Parts: sequence; C-alpha cells; structure tokens
Amino acid sequence: MSETIPGVYRLDTAEGVAVPLVLDSPHSGAIYPDSFDTTVPMPVLRRAEDMYVDDLFGDGPKLGAPLVSALFPRSFIDPNRAERDLDRDLLSEPWPDPVAPTEKARLGHGLIWRVCPPDFPMYSRRLSIYEVRQRIAEYWHPYHAALQRCMDETQQRFGMAWHINCHSMPSSSLPKDSEFSNMRRADFVLGDRDGTTCERDFLNIVGTTLKSFGYRVRINDPYKGVEIVRRHGRPDAGRNSLQIEINRALYMNEETFERTAYYPTLKSHLTKMIEIVGNYALGRVGAKAAE
Repeated sequence: MSETIPGVYRLDTAEGVAVPLVLDSPHSGAIYPDSFDTTVPMPVLRRAEDMYVDDLFGDGPKLGAPLVSALFPRSFIDPNRAERDLDRDLLSEPWPDPVAPTEKARLGHGLIWRVCPPDFPMYSRRLSIYEVRQRIAEYWHPYHAALQRCMDETQQRFGMAWHINCHSMPSSSLPKDSEFSNMRRADFVLGDRDGTTCERDFLNIVGTTLKSFGYRVRINDPYKGVEIVRRHGRPDAGRNSLQIEINRALYMNEETFERTAYYPTLKSHLTKMIEIVGNYALGRVGAKAAE
C-alpha cells in the first residue's frame, strides 16, 4: 500500500512481516512545481536529482521496510537541509525569524538553492518571505512529518529503529585512492557523521554486505551525512541512522540519464542488502528483548 500527497511525497508501507528498518529517498523527486520560476535549463536541473534512487531501494517495502520518497526536486527545496539553513542573499526582504546558515548556504546550496551546480544562478530575482514559507510549509514539513511518523511507529512497535537515508552521488565528485592510482572511484560512501548517528555494528553490516558484492566502500569521505541522519540518528535512544551514497556511474549514463545494463544487478544487490539489514535489526531487537 502507498500513501501520497501529490507532488510532495509517497510513502510505500511495509508488506508482509515488518522489520525495524525505515528507508527514505529525499532527493529522487522529479515533479517540478509550476511555482518554481527558475531560469536554469531542465537538463541541468535534472543533474541535481538522485535519479532512480527511489526505485533502486523500491523492494524495501516488500521486505517489511517502509520507504518515504520525495516527489519534489531538491533544487526547489532540499529536505536534507535544516529549516534555518537559509541563504540571506536569496531573499528580497529580511527574514523575520532566526536563521543558522551553514557553509552550504554560503555557497548557494542551503535549504533553498541560490545556485545550481556548477554555477547557474537559480533565479532572475530574489524570493519573497511568502514564497519561502510556502515551500517550507507545503513540502519540507510534510516530508519530514511522514518520515518522523515512520520512525516513531517503528520504535513504538519494536523498541528500536534503524534508518537508511538513500542518495546517489556524481562520479566526478569522488576522489580516487591516490593521484597516482588508476583504481576506480568509490562505489558507495556511508555516512554516520563521524560515528554519531548510528552504532558501529550497523555501519559495519551495511559496509561488509556491499563489499561482499565486490563494491568499493568509503566511510564519511567525502560525505558524512547531513540534516536527515542528524535528526534521526540517536543511537543512545535506540535510533540508528545511516546515509548511503551510490556512485551514479554504476547504474546510469550521467549525460543522457539512461539506465545502464548493470542497473538490475545493482538493484538486486540493494534488495539483498535490505534483507540482510532487516534480519540484523530483527536479531538485535530479539536479543534486547531476551536480556
């Protein structure tokens, strides 16, 4: 079954035997609101999407793990940025509430982007307070409310909750092992904000599983995890949250956006990983109940 707010999010609920695992894909949205009013060409905008990530993890609900997917694009408003991570240079008038802009906002990639990579101005004008508040209220808050509800219900049912925040990354953004090496770039980057958002065993089971399929895995380099894992990763309170980034070159042509022949294999590996993590989480819950 699924629950949808058109243009905002889709929640695919768990089927069969539920597991204490929640998945979310905040950057795979491709429904561009009429109110966007951006000057950036669509082919450039679409490069910012975590294209196909919601589908790559789409077997999660069949294995008992609900999946929340954003339907709006991150370039419109980014669910993986804090609500106060606002870029003052984007606004046509002073913001009346407290703000806490990060370095990302200074570079034009805060809650609402001022710049579209590599260096396209997002708008031909500044945005009003009304426009920004509308995006926060109608897109950012509902997405976070849906994910929060999944996490709360999972922990209420099992006593603990595990969460994978699903992303993809441009292959060009990844460092090689060394400047003298011809080794390929990392296939996956796992981020736990330097060990603060999940137990080490959770990160290890995901990393070990991916390595068993032959993938190259990095930890917190160059992506440590941002707002969503920060909000939900409280291992001391029984909530473990891990960000996972997939090298897009594994499964798609980054210029034409076409899926590669390897796509089904990658999806099958991710499905198996979800199954392994779900069983791990069930085992942890059972062990805790037996204490």
